[in-house]
Amino acid sequence: MTRSKMLDDVAAMHQRHVLTPWVAQGGRTPPMIVRGEGSYLYDDRGERYLDFSAGLVAVNLGHGHRAVADAIAEQAHRLAYAAPTFANDRRAELAQAISELSPWPHGARVFFTTGGGEANEDAIKFARSLTGRHKVMTAYRSFHGSAPGAGTLTGENRRWPNDPGIPGVVRFFAPFPYRSPFHTRDPAEETARAIDHLEEIVTYEGPDRIAALLIEPIVGSNGVIVFPDGYLARVRELCDRYGILLVFDEVMTGFGRTGEPFAAQRFNVTPDLFTFAKGVTSAYVPLGGVAVRESLATHFDERPLPSGHTFSGHPLAMAAGVATLRSYEEQRLFERAREIEDLLRARFDDLQRRHRVVGEARGTGAFFGLELVSDRAQRTPLVPWQGTRSLQHFFNDLLAHGLYVLGRYNVAIVAPPLVISNAEIDEAFEILDAALERLNA
Repeated sequence: MTRSKMLDDVAAMHQRHVLTPWVAQGGRTPPMIVRGEGSYLYDDRGERYLDFSAGLVAVNLGHGHRAVADAIAEQAHRLAYAAPTFANDRRAELAQAISELSPWPHGARVFFTTGGGEANEDAIKFARSLTGRHKVMTAYRSFHGSAPGAGTLTGENRRWPNDPGIPGVVRFFAPFPYRSPFHTRDPAEETARAIDHLEEIVTYEGPDRIAALLIEPIVGSNGVIVFPDGYLARVRELCDRYGILLVFDEVMTGFGRTGEPFAAQRFNVTPDLFTFAKGVTSAYVPLGGVAVRESLATHFDERPLPSGHTFSGHPLAMAAGVATLRSYEEQRLFERAREIEDLLRARFDDLQRRHRVVGEARGTGAFFGLELVSDRAQRTPLVPWQGTRSLQHFFNDLLAHGLYVLGRYNVAIVAPPLVISNAEIDEAFEILDAALERLNA
Protein backbone atom coordinates (compact mmCIF):
# COMPACT_ATOMS: atom_id res chain seq x y z
CA MET A 1 0.00 0.00 0.00
CA THR A 2 1.37 3.43 -0.94
CA ARG A 3 1.84 6.14 1.69
CA SER A 4 -0.72 8.31 -0.10
CA LYS A 5 -3.27 5.49 0.07
CA MET A 6 -2.56 4.97 3.78
CA LEU A 7 -3.09 8.67 4.49
CA ASP A 8 -6.34 8.67 2.53
CA ASP A 9 -7.53 5.63 4.49
CA VAL A 10 -6.86 7.34 7.83
CA ALA A 11 -8.70 10.47 6.68
CA ALA A 12 -11.66 8.31 5.62
CA MET A 13 -11.55 6.52 8.98
CA HIS A 14 -11.72 9.85 10.78
CA GLN A 15 -14.62 11.02 8.63
CA ARG A 16 -16.45 7.75 9.21
CA HIS A 17 -16.08 7.43 12.98
CA VAL A 18 -15.32 10.82 14.61
CA LEU A 19 -17.97 13.42 15.43
CA THR A 20 -16.49 16.94 15.24
CA PRO A 21 -17.90 19.67 17.55
CA TRP A 22 -20.16 22.49 16.34
CA VAL A 23 -20.09 21.76 12.59
CA ALA A 24 -22.05 19.76 10.04
CA GLN A 25 -20.16 16.52 9.54
CA GLY A 26 -20.45 16.00 5.79
CA GLY A 27 -17.81 17.07 3.29
CA ARG A 28 -15.15 18.15 5.76
CA THR A 29 -11.49 17.72 4.79
CA PRO A 30 -9.46 19.27 7.61
CA PRO A 31 -5.71 18.63 7.90
CA MET A 32 -4.74 15.49 9.82
CA ILE A 33 -2.57 17.02 12.56
CA VAL A 34 -0.01 14.53 13.86
CA ARG A 35 2.75 16.59 15.48
CA GLY A 36 3.43 19.93 17.13
CA GLU A 37 6.57 21.87 17.96
CA GLY A 38 6.67 25.34 19.50
CA SER A 39 4.22 27.60 17.66
CA TYR A 40 3.72 25.15 14.78
CA LEU A 41 1.48 22.21 13.96
CA TYR A 42 2.35 19.60 11.32
CA ASP A 43 -0.01 17.37 9.36
CA ASP A 44 0.47 13.83 8.07
CA ARG A 45 1.65 15.13 4.71
CA GLY A 46 4.40 17.28 6.17
CA GLU A 47 2.61 20.64 5.82
CA ARG A 48 3.29 23.19 8.55
CA TYR A 49 0.78 25.57 10.16
CA LEU A 50 1.56 28.45 12.49
CA ASP A 51 -0.86 28.12 15.41
CA PHE A 52 -1.94 31.75 15.94
CA SER A 53 -4.76 30.91 18.36
CA ALA A 54 -2.92 28.47 20.67
CA GLY A 55 -5.40 25.79 19.71
CA LEU A 56 -8.58 26.97 21.41
CA VAL A 57 -6.79 29.72 23.37
CA ALA A 58 -5.18 27.04 25.49
CA VAL A 59 -1.69 25.93 24.44
CA ASN A 60 0.09 28.79 26.19
CA LEU A 61 3.46 27.00 26.27
CA GLY A 62 3.32 25.99 22.64
CA HIS A 63 3.50 22.44 21.36
CA GLY A 64 5.97 19.75 22.39
CA HIS A 65 7.19 21.43 25.58
CA ARG A 66 9.68 18.91 26.93
CA ALA A 67 9.40 19.72 30.65
CA VAL A 68 5.63 19.20 30.68
CA ALA A 69 5.79 16.05 28.54
CA ASP A 70 8.49 14.59 30.78
CA ALA A 71 6.47 15.37 33.92
CA ILE A 72 3.45 13.55 32.50
CA ALA A 73 5.57 10.51 31.55
CA GLU A 74 7.29 10.36 34.93
CA GLN A 75 3.96 10.59 36.76
CA ALA A 76 2.42 7.88 34.58
CA HIS A 77 5.20 5.50 35.58
CA ARG A 78 4.96 6.43 39.28
CA LEU A 79 1.18 6.75 39.81
CA ALA A 80 -1.41 7.11 37.07
CA TYR A 81 -4.52 7.31 39.25
CA ALA A 82 -5.57 7.88 42.83
CA ALA A 83 -9.17 8.40 43.95
CA PRO A 84 -9.91 12.03 44.81
CA THR A 85 -10.68 11.06 48.41
CA PHE A 86 -6.96 10.36 48.93
CA ALA A 87 -4.40 13.06 49.50
CA ASN A 88 -1.80 13.27 46.73
CA ASP A 89 1.50 15.11 46.55
CA ARG A 90 0.96 16.61 43.11
CA ARG A 91 -2.56 17.78 44.05
CA ALA A 92 -1.13 19.60 47.03
CA GLU A 93 1.63 21.20 44.95
CA LEU A 94 -0.66 22.42 42.20
CA ALA A 95 -3.36 23.71 44.54
CA GLN A 96 -0.76 25.65 46.51
CA ALA A 97 0.74 27.10 43.34
CA ILE A 98 -2.69 28.28 42.13
CA SER A 99 -3.44 29.72 45.58
CA GLU A 100 -0.20 31.68 45.48
CA LEU A 101 -1.06 33.05 42.02
CA SER A 102 -4.61 33.97 43.06
CA PRO A 103 -5.70 37.58 43.66
CA TRP A 104 -6.53 36.96 47.33
CA PRO A 105 -3.99 37.95 50.03
CA HIS A 106 -4.98 34.97 52.19
CA GLY A 107 -5.01 32.53 49.30
CA ALA A 108 -7.57 30.02 48.13
CA ARG A 109 -8.62 26.43 48.17
CA VAL A 110 -8.98 24.62 44.86
CA PHE A 111 -11.42 22.02 43.61
CA PHE A 112 -10.25 20.24 40.46
CA THR A 113 -12.42 19.21 37.52
CA THR A 114 -11.65 17.89 34.05
CA GLY A 115 -12.53 21.06 32.13
CA GLY A 116 -13.87 24.59 32.19
CA GLY A 117 -17.56 23.87 31.67
CA GLU A 118 -17.59 21.41 34.55
CA ALA A 119 -15.75 23.98 36.69
CA ASN A 120 -18.43 26.59 35.99
CA GLU A 121 -21.16 24.16 36.99
CA ASP A 122 -19.36 23.39 40.24
CA ALA A 123 -18.72 27.07 40.96
CA ILE A 124 -22.46 27.68 40.78
CA LYS A 125 -23.18 24.76 43.10
CA PHE A 126 -20.67 26.17 45.58
CA ALA A 127 -22.20 29.64 45.35
CA ARG A 128 -25.69 28.29 45.98
CA SER A 129 -24.43 26.35 48.97
CA LEU A 130 -22.50 29.33 50.35
CA THR A 131 -25.39 31.80 50.06
CA GLY A 132 -28.49 29.65 50.40
CA ARG A 133 -29.79 31.43 47.31
CA HIS A 134 -30.76 29.93 43.97
CA LYS A 135 -30.54 32.37 41.05
CA VAL A 136 -27.44 32.94 38.92
CA MET A 137 -26.83 35.86 36.58
CA THR A 138 -24.86 35.55 33.32
CA ALA A 139 -24.40 37.75 30.26
CA TYR A 140 -26.08 37.13 26.92
CA ARG A 141 -22.88 37.32 24.87
CA SER A 142 -21.00 34.68 26.86
CA PHE A 143 -19.82 31.08 26.70
CA HIS A 144 -19.38 29.00 29.84
CA GLY A 145 -19.51 25.46 28.42
CA SER A 146 -21.81 23.24 26.40
CA ALA A 147 -23.05 20.46 28.73
CA PRO A 148 -26.61 20.94 30.04
CA GLY A 149 -25.62 22.92 33.13
CA ALA A 150 -22.81 25.02 31.67
CA GLY A 151 -24.78 25.30 28.44
CA THR A 152 -27.61 27.01 30.32
CA LEU A 153 -25.11 29.42 31.88
CA THR A 154 -23.96 30.28 28.35
CA GLY A 155 -25.69 33.30 26.82
CA GLU A 156 -25.42 32.79 23.04
CA ASN A 157 -26.82 30.31 20.55
CA ARG A 158 -24.72 27.36 21.63
CA ARG A 159 -27.03 27.15 24.65
CA TRP A 160 -30.14 26.59 22.53
CA PRO A 161 -29.84 22.77 22.23
CA ASN A 162 -29.92 22.67 26.06
CA ASP A 163 -33.15 24.64 26.39
CA PRO A 164 -35.11 24.77 28.63
CA GLY A 165 -31.98 24.05 30.68
CA ILE A 166 -31.45 24.27 34.41
CA PRO A 167 -33.71 26.62 36.38
CA GLY A 168 -32.64 29.85 38.02
CA VAL A 169 -30.37 31.37 35.34
CA VAL A 170 -31.07 35.05 34.63
CA ARG A 171 -29.35 36.89 31.78
CA PHE A 172 -28.31 40.48 31.26
CA PHE A 173 -26.56 42.57 28.61
CA ALA A 174 -22.95 43.47 29.30
CA PRO A 175 -21.29 46.47 27.65
CA PHE A 176 -19.73 46.22 24.22
CA PRO A 177 -18.52 49.66 23.11
CA TYR A 178 -18.07 48.71 19.43
CA ARG A 179 -21.61 47.27 19.18
CA SER A 180 -23.35 48.90 22.10
CA PRO A 181 -26.56 47.29 23.33
CA PHE A 182 -27.14 50.60 25.13
CA HIS A 183 -27.14 52.86 22.04
CA THR A 184 -24.01 54.88 22.68
CA ARG A 185 -20.46 55.08 21.38
CA ASP A 186 -19.13 56.71 24.55
CA PRO A 187 -17.40 54.11 26.82
CA ALA A 188 -18.21 55.96 30.05
CA GLU A 189 -21.87 56.25 29.10
CA GLU A 190 -21.84 52.60 28.03
CA THR A 191 -20.62 51.59 31.48
CA ALA A 192 -23.16 53.76 33.30
CA ARG A 193 -26.07 52.45 31.26
CA ALA A 194 -24.88 48.84 31.59
CA ILE A 195 -24.72 49.12 35.38
CA ASP A 196 -28.15 50.75 35.55
CA HIS A 197 -29.52 47.94 33.39
CA LEU A 198 -27.87 45.27 35.56
CA GLU A 199 -29.14 46.80 38.79
CA GLU A 200 -32.67 47.01 37.42
CA ILE A 201 -32.61 43.30 36.59
CA VAL A 202 -31.27 42.52 40.08
CA THR A 203 -34.15 44.51 41.55
CA TYR A 204 -36.74 42.69 39.45
CA GLU A 205 -35.28 39.26 40.24
CA GLY A 206 -34.94 39.91 43.99
CA PRO A 207 -31.42 40.57 45.31
CA ASP A 208 -31.88 38.17 48.23
CA ARG A 209 -32.57 35.36 45.73
CA ILE A 210 -29.41 35.79 43.62
CA ALA A 211 -26.46 33.59 44.61
CA ALA A 212 -23.87 34.60 42.04
CA LEU A 213 -23.00 36.63 39.00
CA LEU A 214 -20.80 34.66 36.59
CA ILE A 215 -18.86 36.65 34.00
CA GLU A 216 -15.86 36.34 31.69
CA PRO A 217 -13.54 39.25 32.60
CA ILE A 218 -12.82 39.42 28.88
CA VAL A 219 -15.53 37.92 26.70
CA GLY A 220 -13.75 35.07 24.94
CA SER A 221 -15.09 33.14 21.96
CA ASN A 222 -17.92 35.64 21.48
CA GLY A 223 -15.63 38.30 20.12
CA VAL A 224 -12.77 38.98 22.60
CA ILE A 225 -14.65 41.93 24.08
CA VAL A 226 -12.73 44.03 26.60
CA PHE A 227 -15.13 45.86 28.90
CA PRO A 228 -14.83 49.65 29.29
CA ASP A 229 -12.68 50.91 32.15
CA GLY A 230 -14.55 50.76 35.41
CA TYR A 231 -17.27 48.29 34.43
CA LEU A 232 -15.95 45.25 36.29
CA ALA A 233 -15.17 47.37 39.36
CA ARG A 234 -18.75 48.62 39.41
CA VAL A 235 -20.05 45.06 38.99
CA ARG A 236 -17.95 44.18 42.04
CA GLU A 237 -19.52 47.08 43.99
CA LEU A 238 -23.02 46.03 42.98
CA CYS A 239 -22.40 42.43 44.04
CA ASP A 240 -21.05 43.61 47.40
CA ARG A 241 -24.09 45.83 47.93
CA TYR A 242 -26.52 42.95 47.45
CA GLY A 243 -24.49 40.05 48.90
CA ILE A 244 -24.08 38.39 45.49
CA LEU A 245 -20.93 36.31 44.92
CA LEU A 246 -18.87 37.43 41.94
CA VAL A 247 -17.45 34.54 39.90
CA PHE A 248 -14.90 35.13 37.15
CA ASP A 249 -14.74 32.59 34.34
CA GLU A 250 -10.97 32.70 33.74
CA VAL A 251 -10.92 29.62 31.51
CA MET A 252 -9.44 31.60 28.59
CA THR A 253 -7.93 34.55 30.46
CA GLY A 254 -6.08 32.60 33.14
CA PHE A 255 -2.40 31.74 33.43
CA GLY A 256 -0.75 34.65 31.70
CA ARG A 257 -3.01 35.22 28.71
CA THR A 258 -3.60 38.86 29.76
CA GLY A 259 -0.06 39.56 30.98
CA GLU A 260 -0.90 38.71 34.60
CA PRO A 261 -1.61 35.38 36.29
CA PHE A 262 -5.33 36.11 35.95
CA ALA A 263 -7.44 38.87 34.43
CA ALA A 264 -8.51 39.72 37.99
CA GLN A 265 -5.02 41.12 38.57
CA ARG A 266 -4.82 42.79 35.15
CA PHE A 267 -8.05 44.73 35.83
CA ASN A 268 -7.54 45.04 39.59
CA VAL A 269 -10.96 43.57 40.39
CA THR A 270 -11.12 40.68 42.85
CA PRO A 271 -13.85 38.02 42.49
CA ASP A 272 -15.06 35.68 45.22
CA LEU A 273 -14.43 32.55 43.15
CA PHE A 274 -12.84 31.97 39.76
CA THR A 275 -12.84 29.05 37.38
CA PHE A 276 -9.93 27.93 35.23
CA ALA A 277 -8.87 25.32 32.66
CA LYS A 278 -6.95 25.43 29.35
CA GLY A 279 -3.71 27.22 30.31
CA VAL A 280 -3.32 25.46 33.67
CA THR A 281 -1.71 22.53 31.82
CA SER A 282 -1.18 24.37 28.52
CA ALA A 283 -3.89 21.94 27.36
CA TYR A 284 -1.48 19.00 27.53
CA VAL A 285 -3.88 17.10 29.81
CA PRO A 286 -7.57 18.00 30.34
CA LEU A 287 -7.90 19.91 33.63
CA GLY A 288 -10.13 22.59 35.10
CA GLY A 289 -11.07 23.79 38.51
CA VAL A 290 -12.65 26.25 40.88
CA ALA A 291 -10.63 28.48 43.19
CA VAL A 292 -12.52 29.69 46.27
CA ARG A 293 -11.15 32.46 48.45
CA GLU A 294 -10.14 31.16 51.86
CA SER A 295 -12.72 33.11 53.87
CA LEU A 296 -15.47 31.39 51.87
CA ALA A 297 -13.82 27.97 51.66
CA THR A 298 -13.99 27.60 55.47
CA HIS A 299 -17.75 27.14 54.99
CA PHE A 300 -16.99 23.59 53.88
CA ASP A 301 -14.91 22.73 56.94
CA GLU A 302 -18.09 21.66 58.74
CA ARG A 303 -20.33 20.99 55.75
CA PRO A 304 -19.88 18.43 52.97
CA LEU A 305 -18.56 19.81 49.69
CA PRO A 306 -21.47 19.47 47.22
CA SER A 307 -19.53 17.96 44.31
CA GLY A 308 -17.19 15.19 43.23
CA HIS A 309 -15.79 13.61 40.06
CA THR A 310 -13.93 10.37 39.35
CA PHE A 311 -11.12 12.28 37.66
CA SER A 312 -10.95 15.21 40.07
CA GLY A 313 -7.28 15.95 40.67
CA HIS A 314 -6.10 13.23 38.27
CA PRO A 315 -2.37 12.68 38.98
CA LEU A 316 -1.32 13.03 35.33
CA ALA A 317 -3.11 16.36 35.08
CA MET A 318 -1.65 17.48 38.39
CA ALA A 319 1.88 16.69 37.24
CA ALA A 320 1.26 18.52 33.98
CA GLY A 321 -0.08 21.52 35.88
CA VAL A 322 2.86 21.71 38.27
CA ALA A 323 5.33 21.56 35.38
CA THR A 324 3.34 24.11 33.36
CA LEU A 325 3.18 26.70 36.12
CA ARG A 326 6.89 26.22 36.83
CA SER A 327 7.65 26.78 33.14
CA TYR A 328 5.60 29.99 33.04
CA GLU A 329 7.74 31.35 35.84
CA GLU A 330 11.09 30.12 34.54
CA GLN A 331 10.44 31.45 31.04
CA ARG A 332 8.85 34.71 32.30
CA LEU A 333 5.89 34.16 30.02
CA PHE A 334 3.42 36.37 31.86
CA GLU A 335 5.76 39.26 31.15
CA ARG A 336 6.13 38.04 27.57
CA ALA A 337 2.36 38.40 27.09
CA ARG A 338 2.73 42.16 27.73
CA GLU A 339 5.41 42.34 25.04
CA ILE A 340 3.18 40.40 22.65
CA GLU A 341 0.37 42.88 23.35
CA ASP A 342 2.49 45.78 22.11
CA LEU A 343 3.52 43.85 19.00
CA LEU A 344 -0.04 42.82 18.16
CA ARG A 345 -1.43 46.33 18.66
CA ALA A 346 1.13 47.84 16.29
CA ARG A 347 0.50 45.26 13.59
CA PHE A 348 -3.29 45.41 13.90
CA ASP A 349 -3.17 49.21 13.66
CA ASP A 350 -1.28 48.80 10.40
CA LEU A 351 -3.82 46.30 9.05
CA GLN A 352 -6.67 48.60 9.98
CA ARG A 353 -5.09 51.51 8.12
CA ARG A 354 -4.73 49.49 4.93
CA HIS A 355 -7.79 47.20 4.86
CA ARG A 356 -11.30 48.66 4.88
CA VAL A 357 -12.67 45.26 5.91
CA VAL A 358 -11.03 45.61 9.35
CA GLY A 359 -13.53 47.26 11.66
CA GLU A 360 -11.78 46.95 15.01
CA ALA A 361 -8.92 45.05 16.60
CA ARG A 362 -9.27 44.86 20.37
CA GLY A 363 -7.60 42.94 23.11
CA THR A 364 -5.40 42.69 26.17
CA GLY A 365 -2.14 40.80 26.59
CA ALA A 366 -1.84 38.02 24.03
CA PHE A 367 -5.60 37.90 23.46
CA PHE A 368 -7.08 39.88 20.55
CA GLY A 369 -10.17 39.85 18.38
CA LEU A 370 -10.16 41.12 14.80
CA GLU A 371 -13.66 42.19 13.78
CA LEU A 372 -14.37 42.19 10.04
CA VAL A 373 -16.98 44.50 8.53
CA SER A 374 -18.53 45.32 5.17
CA ASP A 375 -19.03 48.99 6.09
CA ARG A 376 -16.60 50.51 8.56
CA ALA A 377 -18.61 53.70 9.16
CA GLN A 378 -21.79 51.74 9.95
CA ARG A 379 -19.86 48.91 11.63
CA THR A 380 -21.85 46.39 9.59
CA PRO A 381 -20.51 42.89 10.31
CA LEU A 382 -19.14 41.06 7.28
CA VAL A 383 -21.45 38.19 8.23
CA PRO A 384 -24.18 38.46 10.88
CA TRP A 385 -23.36 37.30 14.37
CA GLN A 386 -25.26 34.07 15.08
CA GLY A 387 -26.50 34.15 11.48
CA THR A 388 -26.52 31.41 8.87
CA ARG A 389 -23.66 32.80 6.76
CA SER A 390 -20.06 31.97 7.52
CA LEU A 391 -16.56 33.31 6.88
CA GLN A 392 -15.19 29.78 6.79
CA HIS A 393 -13.74 30.42 3.34
CA PHE A 394 -11.55 33.15 4.88
CA PHE A 395 -10.29 30.91 7.69
CA ASN A 396 -9.75 28.06 5.22
CA ASP A 397 -7.74 30.45 3.04
CA LEU A 398 -5.51 31.29 6.00
CA LEU A 399 -5.05 27.59 6.70
CA ALA A 400 -4.19 26.87 3.09
CA HIS A 401 -1.39 29.44 3.41
CA GLY A 402 -0.04 27.97 6.63
CA LEU A 403 -1.83 29.95 9.36
CA TYR A 404 -4.38 28.58 11.82
CA VAL A 405 -6.69 31.23 13.32
CA LEU A 406 -9.78 30.42 15.36
CA GLY A 407 -12.83 32.26 14.06
CA ARG A 408 -16.50 32.74 14.89
CA TYR A 409 -18.75 34.53 12.45
CA ASN A 410 -17.00 37.85 11.63
CA VAL A 411 -14.33 37.75 14.35
CA ALA A 412 -10.85 36.22 14.11
CA ILE A 413 -9.43 35.31 17.52
CA VAL A 414 -5.68 35.91 17.71
CA ALA A 415 -4.21 34.37 20.86
CA PRO A 416 -0.80 32.89 20.04
CA PRO A 417 1.26 30.66 22.32
CA LEU A 418 3.13 32.82 24.82
CA VAL A 419 6.38 31.34 23.51
CA ILE A 420 5.85 32.77 20.01
CA SER A 421 8.84 34.66 18.63
CA ASN A 422 8.78 38.11 17.03
CA ALA A 423 9.74 36.52 13.70
CA GLU A 424 6.79 34.13 13.95
CA ILE A 425 4.45 37.05 14.64
CA ASP A 426 5.82 38.74 11.52
CA GLU A 427 5.19 35.56 9.52
CA ALA A 428 1.61 35.34 10.79
CA PHE A 429 0.83 38.94 9.89
CA GLU A 430 2.27 38.56 6.40
CA ILE A 431 -0.16 35.69 5.80
CA LEU A 432 -3.04 37.55 7.46
CA ASP A 433 -2.32 40.70 5.44
CA ALA A 434 -2.39 38.81 2.14
CA ALA A 435 -5.60 36.98 3.09
CA LEU A 436 -7.32 40.27 3.96
CA GLU A 437 -6.23 41.63 0.58
CA ARG A 438 -7.90 38.65 -1.11
CA LEU A 439 -10.98 39.11 1.06
CA ASN A 440 -11.15 42.80 0.08
CA ALA A 441 -10.99 41.99 -3.62
